[in-house]
Amino acid sequence: MFLINDDDLPMTPAPVDHDVPDFVRRYVNLADARLGAIALDCSDDFFADRQRMLNPEPPVFVPGKYDTNGKWMDGWESRRRRGPGHDWCVVRLARPGRVYGLDLDTTHFTGNFPPSISIDACRLAEGDPDIDSDWLPLLPAVDIGGNHHHYLAVDSEWAVSHLRVNLYPDGGLARLRVYAHPEFDPAPDVDGLIDLGAALNGGTVVAASNEHFGPAATMLLPGRGVDMGDGWETRRRREPGHDWCIIALARNGSIEDIEVDTAHFRGNFPESCSIQAALVAGGTPDSLVTQSMFWAELLPVSKLEAHQQHFFRDTIRRIGPVSHVRFNMHPDGGVSRLRLRGCPL
Repeated sequence: MFLINDDDLPMTPAPVDHDVPDFVRRYVNLADARLGAIALDCSDDFFADRQRMLNPEPPVFVPGKYDTNGKWMDGWESRRRRGPGHDWCVVRLARPGRVYGLDLDTTHFTGNFPPSISIDACRLAEGDPDIDSDWLPLLPAVDIGGNHHHYLAVDSEWAVSHLRVNLYPDGGLARLRVYAHPEFDPAPDVDGLIDLGAALNGGTVVAASNEHFGPAATMLLPGRGVDMGDGWETRRRREPGHDWCIIALARNGSIEDIEVDTAHFRGNFPESCSIQAALVAGGTPDSLVTQSMFWAELLPVSKLEAHQQHFFRDTIRRIGPVSHVRFNMHPDGGVSRLRLRGCPL
């Protein structure tokens, strides 16, 4: 990208890591339990429940916390294997999608991480894998270390619905994150419109002026934000101008209804917002930034309030089909969610 639980544990926003690969910023994590991903089955999760591996929050370590099986760990952890074979876990992704990158996160697993991991994948039109399902390699076995993020680029070339994570021979994985472009197969809302910017429909953030406190891609996630860390928030602007981000829609279409949600942003919401848009044939992120300055106005500058959903329909300019939008925050601040509902071509 171009840049200018457990119930007894507190929810804390993930810190913004500005050194992550581009696929982390651009694509949606389809292994996120909030979006509907689930760990269906595994060979063993004696020490730590497999579902924890899909928690979107950063893994935590709680000194002195034990359960009946031993040290409590925030992730999936199998017992020590004393025979042949290896441990595995089957995960149903939130939606089928083409995978571009993985994060195999062993944070806090130091003497109990697996020396190696591989991942297989399958694509099912419906249902979950069984003994007769065909699995294909997505990631060949790679060596990994403890207490570390392992960012691995992948080009699957085909959409997958399920993954099988293989630990050689056993051990623990704090988090599995699967960054992918979802298949476009949304159900329209009751009024027939579809959120063309939604991450689960394939909307992506191409570029952003600043993401100091929260990534812009968070605005495209489903539901409302859970706290102030669950949204796009920029640093305090100390110079002229305003912040912005460019979004590639899941499908070209006409935008007919817009929602800007400032949930939980009370002392740091933008004073106003505006949106520009265009039907773009191509270009790099750098060139899109330059082009976007001259795109037509889709939504004129509109006042925003703290911790509130703002709905716009009558003030939307009818500029025809578009493929990209530039969302402008005046001058800076935070927005929890952005909905760009319309009719795909």
